[in-house]
Amino acid sequence: MSEEYASCWVHADCHVADEQKAALKTAAGVSGGKDECQVRLKGTKCDYWMGTEIGMLAGYGFQGQVTAGDGSDKQGKMGAGYNKLRRKKKKQQCKVGREEEGSSSNRPKLAAFFLALRDTLIEEPLLYLCDNQSLLKAVNRWIGEGGKATLVGAPNADILAAAIEILRKRIAAGTATFLVKVKAHRAEPANEGADILADKAISDPKVGKEWCQRTNQAVFTWRKPCREAGKVTYQDRHSTFNNSVRDAIWRVAAENEVQKHEEKLTGNC
Repeated sequence: MSEEYASCWVHADCHVADEQKAALKTAAGVSGGKDECQVRLKGTKCDYWMGTEIGMLAGYGFQGQVTAGDGSDKQGKMGAGYNKLRRKKKKQQCKVGREEEGSSSNRPKLAAFFLALRDTLIEEPLLYLCDNQSLLKAVNRWIGEGGKATLVGAPNADILAAAIEILRKRIAAGTATFLVKVKAHRAEPANEGADILADKAISDPKVGKEWCQRTNQAVFTWRKPCREAGKVTYQDRHSTFNNSVRDAIWRVAAENEVQKHEEKLTGNC
């Protein structure tokens, strides 16, 4: 194998046949998209998979459905997808609407969680794997007692309300639901599969769109500066009021103040 890109280490007493070396070189030289890892819990491969993040969390031995979901936000379009680890053909994806009010990765990731909830029996235990901490925080606000939780001001209240309703039914039925955050892009099969589904949902014309109803909030439009290779370009952005809109307002106000001071110094006022 090329020392510039990869190396393969084996035990000093281990004999590697020429056929195995050729197979390794062929696998290393394959170009294309993301790896589609296959979980094997029998034989020597079991030790590897049980040592991964999900394996160490006892996810592969979970007595129920093990699912993973992810969302994608590309060029103002959003897609969501989820799959089930033990049922390869059981997967679902959709486009996520309301992009007229701005797009973010948090909205399709929440939509993927709802898809997994909707497609799992109320009486069936569920382990949901995701790589988004914001999703866990949004759901955690509705767990246990304490201050009154409200959807007022929640950026994705339409999807969150639907997910909470299913969670309420699962709790009433005494069914366990676990949400676990895993690290992104670590070749975890379920998570990577969901990521691929979310990306494909955006471009696939056969995939339908859900959650398209607009709110009555004002939509702000601005141009965001992007610096690359010493050059500044501007991208058109739009969104309801959030931190990005606030930062854009402050930036324009600061630029105007700088221009005023420059005009005073040059005597052009």
